[in-house]
Amino acid sequence: MLLAIAFAASSGLLVGINRQVNGRLALSTSPLMASFINHLVGFALLTVAALVGLGQVFTEGAAATPWYAYFGGPMGLLFVAVSSWLIPRIGAVQMTLLLISGQIVSGVVFDIVRGVPGSPVARVIGVALILTGVVMTQRRRG
Repeated sequence: MLLAIAFAASSGLLVGINRQVNGRLALSTSPLMASFINHLVGFALLTVAALVGLGQVFTEGAAATPWYAYFGGPMGLLFVAVSSWLIPRIGAVQMTLLLISGQIVSGVVFDIVRGVPGSPVARVIGVALILTGVVMTQRRRG
């Protein structure tokens, strides 16, 4: 469990750094170019990793995957482009708060729809508290 927590925290740290780097690149180019470069370099590194055998790339179940499962790529592209555009405009903390808020809201909705064990009321209250915090940070700036 400790290893999973360390990986999750490290991933969060890398997302924050990635947003800053892409935001800076977007200032020099454009948000779409920053997203393109981000994905091109990522694709190149994944290709090298696959060629040297660091992970199983082609699996037997890939053909049976539902069509909508492949929308993660376009959503990732949009995510990188939008966050690259937002970072220089609203700052890293505000963008991250809004990003995490959106992730939590969608996560709660998916959990409730899928019937994941736990209290839906407690989840909704938790989301409301988080969103209240986001709104409060906005008001203090104004």
